[in-house]
Amino acid sequence: MEAHASDGPDLLTGAVIILVAAVAAVPLARMLKLGSIVGYLIAGVLIGPFVLGLIPAAEEVLHFSELGVVMLLFLIGLELKPRTIWAMRKDIFGLGLAEVIVVGAAGALVAWALGLPEDTAIIVGLGLALSSTAFVIPVLEERGERNTVAGRKSFSILLLQDLAIVPLLALVTLLAPVDMHAGEEEWPLWQSILAVIGAIVGLILIGRFVLTPLFRLLARLEARDVFAATALLIVLGAALLMRSVGMSMAMGAFLAGVMLAESSYRHQLEADIEPYREILLALFFVAVGMSIDLNVLAANWWIVLVLLPCFMIAKAAIIFVIGRLLFGLETRVAAKVGALLAGGGEFAFVLFGAATTGGLLDATASAVLIATVTLSMAATPFLVGVIDRALTPKEAGEEEPELDFADNDPRVILVGYGRFGQILARVLTAERIGFTAIDKDADRIETARQFGYRIYYGDVARADVLRAAGADKADLIALCIDDPEARFAAIAQIREEFPQAALFARSYDRVDSLRMMDTDVAYHIRETIESAIRFSDAALEALGVDEEDRERALAEFRERDEERLNLQHIRQDLMAGADLFGRD
Repeated sequence: MEAHASDGPDLLTGAVIILVAAVAAVPLARMLKLGSIVGYLIAGVLIGPFVLGLIPAAEEVLHFSELGVVMLLFLIGLELKPRTIWAMRKDIFGLGLAEVIVVGAAGALVAWALGLPEDTAIIVGLGLALSSTAFVIPVLEERGERNTVAGRKSFSILLLQDLAIVPLLALVTLLAPVDMHAGEEEWPLWQSILAVIGAIVGLILIGRFVLTPLFRLLARLEARDVFAATALLIVLGAALLMRSVGMSMAMGAFLAGVMLAESSYRHQLEADIEPYREILLALFFVAVGMSIDLNVLAANWWIVLVLLPCFMIAKAAIIFVIGRLLFGLETRVAAKVGALLAGGGEFAFVLFGAATTGGLLDATASAVLIATVTLSMAATPFLVGVIDRALTPKEAGEEEPELDFADNDPRVILVGYGRFGQILARVLTAERIGFTAIDKDADRIETARQFGYRIYYGDVARADVLRAAGADKADLIALCIDDPEARFAAIAQIREEFPQAALFARSYDRVDSLRMMDTDVAYHIRETIESAIRFSDAALEALGVDEEDRERALAEFRERDEERLNLQHIRQDLMAGADLFGRD
């Protein structure tokens, strides 16, 4: 099978081809319970240069789509506050470092035993120790396991691997027999270290002193389009900054996310970035499928056939032993982590490519290794499924979330933090019931922060903002906003997107309440009714009416008011109701 030699389709045609392939392959893969990632891979193989040849430039698509991985790391960083990172330090620098060293050493020994030179064997072993953040995190999300103990341990190892790519590339340069920087101006080591430290400090300072005031200004101006553009600028700017000092783009985006994790605007940022992340990450999986070199597989099929299962099983077993014996993980957790990280990673492509350029690997060995890594990434969901089936139902269901990536999942989403919503917030706080409050008034958010309350900025008319705040897991959503049109628009979206949550709503007046009765709102109340009744009670008391008569009068009023409201609803005569009873 030969790759087509044409320059490929134009941008629009290429985009349509990729979308058609994805739309056809992904639903089929999900129907067969293979998962979306496998569907994207299949689509990429079919349209790539080695089958239909519709898009021959697989490498160009892969480079562009790596922005999906960058945005994925930014969103993960948004959910990991600095104190959470500090709490994970033992997992990152203990479990993660142990995985890279032990798996890398085992891989190097096997490669050396198979006849590779020592220097080459070291690079091969360390390259195979890396796993794919771009594959593992979506697998966890698809299975709803990102916040479980296994999900957290896996992420800690992946984070260390992302940090390790810089020294690994430096090691390739050190071991390479060919001068990889011929004709280039190379920084001394101390300058490189200072540049990295300076870039990280710069990100911290910008995140703390520049971005929050900027977002506050954009929120006050209600510049939603510029807000989304600013979010993209932060991600890409941080990625570019870290790349310029030799770090990975994904690590730069991750650090930017961590710096904004405490921001009141993080849910809006997440909602703005998420669509780009999903599209580009899907494109990344398609590009990985396109890059599977079927010519290499055909010429070396028996090597890949032996290497692939041996590599994945050995790597999973080593990670299991490390986790179980050295770090005391439960059997089911260690087994799940081993399965999730058994495959190779996208950074192996970078490492093996650099090793080929430096003369450590020949082209054929590099192609075989890259093909093996690619297929192992594709096989990761299958191996996780096998491990799940091997665990007993009791073991598979016992795993509870440990330290959540974000705040504890809120039981209540409080939409609108004005005078009405603040009362509910105080009551929930007094009862120690977790809630997330969202408002789009930047001044109100800033005032609340001064008193120690965490209120997040977000456009409540957008379901993706509510989902980012945890509405898909909440027990109750309380709509406390005073804008009737915004409230009713939100009701329609919430009922469609978050049916599991009870929906309570504040109503402005009787007409509002009548409209509420035509929706699926579980409870609604006119914002002034109870205060007016209490006011009336005090007035009667001042006029000398005794307590028993006051209670009777107010009870009769409540009963008549409810009857009239129901009668008006039955008649569906809103205007007559407004004329007859007035707007209270």
